[in-house]
Amino acid sequence: MTDEPKTEAADNGAEKDAKQADKPLPADDLKTTQHTLGDLAYTATTGRIVLHEEITEDDKFNGRKPKAEVSITWYTLDDADVTERPVTFAFNGGPGSSSIWLHMGLLGPRRVDSGDAGNLTPPPFGLLDNEETLLRHTDLVFIDPVSTGYSRAVEGEKAKDYHGFSKDIESISELIRLWTTRNNRWLSPKFLIGESYGGTRGAGIAEYLQSRFGMALNGVMFIAPAFNTETLYHASRSELPDPLFLPTYAATAHYHGLHPDRTLEDVVAEARAYGDEFRGILAKGQNLEPEVRAAAVAKIASLTGVSEDYVDRANLRLEHTRFYAELLRHKRLITGRLDTRFTGPADHYTHERMPYDPFLVGTDGPYSAALQYYVRTELEYENDHVYERLSRAVHPWSYKEFEGEAVDVIGKLGNVMRLNPFLQVHIAMGRYDGGVPIEAIEYTLDHLEIPLADRERIETKTYPAGHMMYVHEESRVQQSADLADFIRRSTNRG
Repeated sequence: MTDEPKTEAADNGAEKDAKQADKPLPADDLKTTQHTLGDLAYTATTGRIVLHEEITEDDKFNGRKPKAEVSITWYTLDDADVTERPVTFAFNGGPGSSSIWLHMGLLGPRRVDSGDAGNLTPPPFGLLDNEETLLRHTDLVFIDPVSTGYSRAVEGEKAKDYHGFSKDIESISELIRLWTTRNNRWLSPKFLIGESYGGTRGAGIAEYLQSRFGMALNGVMFIAPAFNTETLYHASRSELPDPLFLPTYAATAHYHGLHPDRTLEDVVAEARAYGDEFRGILAKGQNLEPEVRAAAVAKIASLTGVSEDYVDRANLRLEHTRFYAELLRHKRLITGRLDTRFTGPADHYTHERMPYDPFLVGTDGPYSAALQYYVRTELEYENDHVYERLSRAVHPWSYKEFEGEAVDVIGKLGNVMRLNPFLQVHIAMGRYDGGVPIEAIEYTLDHLEIPLADRERIETKTYPAGHMMYVHEESRVQQSADLADFIRRSTNRG
C-alpha cells in the first residue's frame, strides 16, 4: 500500500512534465513599420524580445532557458552603412522607470506635447514631430527593464530576481549584446544614454559590457545621473548632502521671486562658496559655538528663502522633501522635487513633507497618453499589458552589493574609462533639479580616480530646468544639439 501514493505522484509528475513539454516556449513578439520625418527615412521595430539565461546544474550545462520578455523599441536609418552609423542604447532610471521619458520627451522621432511649468498642455494632449530627434545622428534602441513598460518575467519565473543592482545591469547588458549581434552592429560606433538611476545603471553597464563581452563603447551620455547616494540622501547623516543641495535651494528661491534684487548667478555663487564652511559647521555637531550657529542660521535662511526660525528648528539641515513643502507655504503652494520650477496646491499646509511632486503629476498624463496612442496607431504594436511607466513592483530594490555603505558607482565609471582610453563622457545637469543637484554630480566627478589628463574626456552641460530638462523647450532644443555634437565628435569615423 505504501507504493501506491508514490506511483500516483510519479504519474502526476510525469503528466505535468508532458504538459510543460507541449507548451510552446516564449517567442519574440515584434512589429516593424516604415516611416519618414522630412528627409529621414527610417524603420521602427517595437515589441518584446525573450531574454534567455545559460543554466548550469550540478556542473552540467543545461542550455539556455527563457527568463523574461523585455520591452524594446528601436529605430534604424534606412540604407545606412552599419559600420559607419552609430547606435545608442537608451534607458531611464527609477529604479522602476520605463524608457518613456527619453523616448517621448527628447530622443525619438515623435515627441509628447506636454507644455512646461506654468503652461502645461491640457488633456487630451498630443504628439508632435521631433525635428531635433537624435535619430538624425544615431540609430536608437530604447529598453524597458524587467517589470517596467511591457517587460515581464516569463510565466513561472520570478520578476524579483531582476529587481536589484547587479541583475539589472547583467540583463540589460545581455539584451544589448543580443541586439548588437543579431543586427550585425559590432563594428558600429556604440553609445549609452541613461537618466537619473540610469546613471547608476549606465556606469555599471558600460563596465560590464567591456569586461564581460569585450564591447568597447565610444561614449556614455548621462542625464541628471545619480552616481553616489551619499551625496543625495539626507537620512545618512553625512555632511555631504546639505551643502550640496544649498545652491539648488537658493536657485529655487530665486526662481519663485524670493531674491527680487539679485541675479540667479549671484545667489548660486554665494551658496556654492558657502559650501565648504557649511560642511565644517555641520561636522562640529553639538560642539558648534552658539555665535557660529546663529550666523549659520541667518546665512542659510537668507540664501534659501525660508525663515530663520525654520532653519533653527531644522538644526541647519533642510532635508529636501521638507524644503519643497516649506518654501512656498506662505503662498499655499508646494514646489516640485524633480523640477523645482513646478508648483501645485496641497490639501492642507501643515504637511511636514511635500505630499506629491507637482512635476511628476504635471508630466505623467501627457507622456502616458502620447506613448499609448503612438505605439498602437503609428508603430502598430498591440499588447494588453499595462505599460508600467513608473513601476512600484520593483521595490524593495536590492543593493546587497553595497551592504553597509552608500551606493556609489563612480568607481565603475573610472574603471571603464581606464580600460577604454577612447571612451567619451557627456553629463547633462539641470539647475532646478531638486533630486540630483548639479553640485552633487560635480562633487562625485571630483572624486573620480582617473589621470587628471583624462578629465578632458568628460564634458558637462547645464540647463535652466530640472531633472528632465527637456520639458523646457529652449533646453530641449539646446540639449538635442549638444547630444548630436557629442555623438559626431565621439564616433571615430572621421
